[in-house]
Amino acid sequence: MAAPILDECLLRSDSPLASLSSASSFFFSRSLRRPLRSVSLASVPSPPARTAGAGFRIACLSTANAAFSISSSHEREKSRLKDFIHISDFDKETIMRILQKASEVKALLKSGDRAFQPFKGKTLAMIFSKPSMRTRVSFETGFSLLGGHAIYLGPDDIQMGKREDTRDVARVLSRYNDIIMARVFAHQDILDLGKFASVPVVNGLTDYNHPCQIMADALTIIEHIGQLEGAKIVYVGDGNNIVHSWLLLASVVPLHFVCACPKGFEPDEKTVEKARSAGISKIVLTDNPREAVEGADVVYSDVWASMGQKEQVSFRRQKFQSFQVDEAMMELAGSKAYFMHCLPAERGFEVTDGVIEAPNSIVFTQAENRMHAQNAIMMHLFGL
Repeated sequence: MAAPILDECLLRSDSPLASLSSASSFFFSRSLRRPLRSVSLASVPSPPARTAGAGFRIACLSTANAAFSISSSHEREKSRLKDFIHISDFDKETIMRILQKASEVKALLKSGDRAFQPFKGKTLAMIFSKPSMRTRVSFETGFSLLGGHAIYLGPDDIQMGKREDTRDVARVLSRYNDIIMARVFAHQDILDLGKFASVPVVNGLTDYNHPCQIMADALTIIEHIGQLEGAKIVYVGDGNNIVHSWLLLASVVPLHFVCACPKGFEPDEKTVEKARSAGISKIVLTDNPREAVEGADVVYSDVWASMGQKEQVSFRRQKFQSFQVDEAMMELAGSKAYFMHCLPAERGFEVTDGVIEAPNSIVFTQAENRMHAQNAIMMHLFGL
């Protein structure tokens, strides 16, 4: 059995995070529902102390941290990127460091401590070309809880690329705000925002990918399984932006990722090749979902028709009938498999009511972790 997670964070005594390490360890000890897999750990030297905002310093010494192993080498260029647009833009060490930070800040908020205010005096501009309950509330609440102020800009407020050029939107919002989040249709829009904004840009979702969701998913998997590396994630459904983001993560972190989808609904070929060519993960595409889920750590589903595809609903429901995650499919996965869904779910179609309400469904923890993962992403972009 792998050694339990144990982090010792050395903090200034007056820091609001002084008890964060023990709170985080307690949180994880309660979250793990089964023993960790056996993991061979190399000796991991401690990273140098980093200033994490006014009032505290953190120097985390991981004695046997299977979930969050961090390299002690100097931060690479990838860790200093301005924007969070693709998970694969960052190296493994940076991704795991962000997830560690997410778990720590989550533990702090769970404890009821509201003294930690790293975003105090900062503003977040939130651009929504696509509506979303989870994205808006998780960003707005999370930024507020950590001391910042978030501004909602809906489809009628900007009409980016129509009423106003994306380049101009990026430059103007950069003059008013400290960071920009955008949830848009075209992936080029987020690329243009990142190119022309002088402040950090966070990808809240595009038709191509959804990196914040997958960071929340990764945090959730670590909480319940004990580690991310080597986990067998079986996605059942449409080869959409969620799949693309999992593939991009698999190009950075070793995973066993399986996408079970009907023929003709596979994910983007170049993204699949990127994940495979990285040579660190096992990537499988199949049209046999019941065979795919055997031995899964996680069975993951999403809507069959994404936003912008609603005219295809009837056609897609016919094509995806055999890809519904039901109780029989979860039995094939095994009693230790968890069910995940990024929500909103169309109950009775891609997943049955019984599965989403079952004890091994972790979809609502997944939804909560959007806030914590996003807070950690923004802290990283701020250099906190």
